[in-house]
Amino acid sequence: MKHFDGSDKGDARSPSLDARPNQRAAAARIGERGDEAADVLIQLSNCSLTLDDAAVLRDVSFELRRGQRWALVGPNGSGKTMLLKMLRGDVWPTPTGRERRLYCFDGESSGAPAGLKHHIAYIGPERQDKYVRYGWNLSVEQVVTTGLFDEDIPLIRPTRAQQERVARVLRRFSLWGMRTRRMLSLSYGQRRLVLVARAFASDAQVLLLDEVFNGLDARVKDKLRKALEQPRGGRVWMISSHRPAELPANVTHIAHIEAGRLLDAGSVRNARRSRAASSSNIRRAAAPPLRVAGGGEKTPDEQWLVRIRNADLYRDYRLVIKGLDWTIRRGEHWAVLGANGSGKSTLLSLLYGDLHPALGGSIERAGHVSGQRIADWKRRVGWLSPELQADHYHAKSLEEIVISGRYASVGLNEPASRADRARARKWLSFFGLERLRERGPRQVSYGQLRLALIARALVNDPELLLLDEPCSGLDAEVRGRVLALIETLARRGVQIVIAVHDAEDIPPSVSRVLKIARRGTAMETLRR
Repeated sequence: MKHFDGSDKGDARSPSLDARPNQRAAAARIGERGDEAADVLIQLSNCSLTLDDAAVLRDVSFELRRGQRWALVGPNGSGKTMLLKMLRGDVWPTPTGRERRLYCFDGESSGAPAGLKHHIAYIGPERQDKYVRYGWNLSVEQVVTTGLFDEDIPLIRPTRAQQERVARVLRRFSLWGMRTRRMLSLSYGQRRLVLVARAFASDAQVLLLDEVFNGLDARVKDKLRKALEQPRGGRVWMISSHRPAELPANVTHIAHIEAGRLLDAGSVRNARRSRAASSSNIRRAAAPPLRVAGGGEKTPDEQWLVRIRNADLYRDYRLVIKGLDWTIRRGEHWAVLGANGSGKSTLLSLLYGDLHPALGGSIERAGHVSGQRIADWKRRVGWLSPELQADHYHAKSLEEIVISGRYASVGLNEPASRADRARARKWLSFFGLERLRERGPRQVSYGQLRLALIARALVNDPELLLLDEPCSGLDAEVRGRVLALIETLARRGVQIVIAVHDAEDIPPSVSRVLKIARRGTAMETLRR
C-alpha cells in the first residue's frame, strides 16, 4: 500500500473504517481534560508509517498546541520530514488498528485533515523542487498569492485587500523588487525565501518548516528568524534543523526523533538538553583509504586548470555575472561566497559546462580542446548542486543515481555494467546507504538523497570537484564526515571549488576565496 506520492490524493480516501469512532472518542477525551487540552490543534496517537516494508515512523504520539513553538531535531533518516508531513496530513499512518489523528480548528474537530489543510502550511525541499519538476514558472508575486488559497497554481483571483496583503509580505521579506521575476530564474535560496513568504501570506495557524534555513544567506536567515520570533496572528510552528545556532530564540519545546521513534518531546526547560545539543557537535570522521586518480592529461607547462576571460553570464535572458576574469591554477582550492542570487550556482554551472559565456567572453579547460565534446570534460569533474535533487526525483533507485555519475547523465541510457554497480556500491557503503540502494529518492530523507548525490559526484574519481552547498540538509555528524572526506580528497590532489553560505562548511585546504557582489557586477579574490 502506497502512503505518499507527493500529492494530496490521499484526502479523497477513507482513512480507516474506525476513523469516526476514534474521532468521537478523542473529542470526548479532550472535553473531559478541560481547557488545557482544548488548546490542542493537532494530535497524533500511536501513529506508524511503513514504506516498502521499512518502518519510517514507529508508534508516534504527539500533540501540537496553541502558543507552542517546536524545534524538531534528529539525525538524517530519523523521520523528521515524514513526521511533519503526517502532522499536515500529506502522509497517512499505516493502518494498525491503534492509530488516531485529530485536527481541531475553528471550533471543530476532525479525525482527518480533509478540508482543514489551509490551516497548516508546510515548507520543505520537496515542495520547492515541484516547481522545477513540473515547470511551474510563475512570477514571485503569483507564487506568494497562491498561499492565500493553498493552491499550487493560480486559480482564484485575489481581492484588492488580498493583493495588498501579498504586497506587505513581499516587502517584509525584501521580495518587492523581484515580484515580477519568474520562479525558475531564481537561485535555490531565493526560491526558498519565496516559499517562506507564501506561507506567511496564508491564514495558516500552523507552520511546519522542514530545514527551512537551508540555502539562505546570513542576512535572509536573520530576517526569517525575526519573523518567527515575532509571529503575526500568534502562529504555532515546528521547525526542523541540523544547526541549533540557526533556531529562533523563542523556541518553547524540543522534540528529538531517532530511527522513527519520538524519544523526547517537551518544554525547553524540561527537555534532555544533552540529547538535543548533541546535534551541534561536529565530529570529523576520518575517511577510509581511498585511491583518487586525476582524469585529465597534464603537461609540464600547464599551470592552470580553468581560465575564464571577460565572461558575461545570463540566466533566462537576465545578466547574472558581468565581466568575469578568473583563473583556477593547478593545486588551488577555492570557496565561492555571495548572497542569495549573486550568481554562485551560475558560476559553478559555467565551470561544469552547463552554461557558456555570452559572445565576447571565453572559458578554457586544460586538456579540453575547442570542438571536443563537453561530456568528455564532465567525466573529469564531480558535480553537486541542490537542483540535482529535482533532476533525479524520478530515478528508480539510489544506486541508479550514483551510477549516472559515471556518465554525467540524468538517468541511464543503457543497463549498468558489473563495474558500474561495484563502483556505486563502494560509495553507497562508505556513506552508509548500502541497505537503501534499491530505494527511490522519494523513499529516503532529504539528507540521505544528498549523500547519494555526493556519492554520484565522486564515483568517477574526479580531477575537479564542484560543490554547491554540499552540507545542506546533513546532520552534524554526517556533515563532519563529508567535510573530512573533502579535505582528504583535496590533500590527495583533487581540486575543490565549493560554494557555501556558512564559513564552517569550508574545509581547511580551501585557501582562496572568490567573493561575488550582490548583483554579480564586482568580484574580489582573497586568501583565507
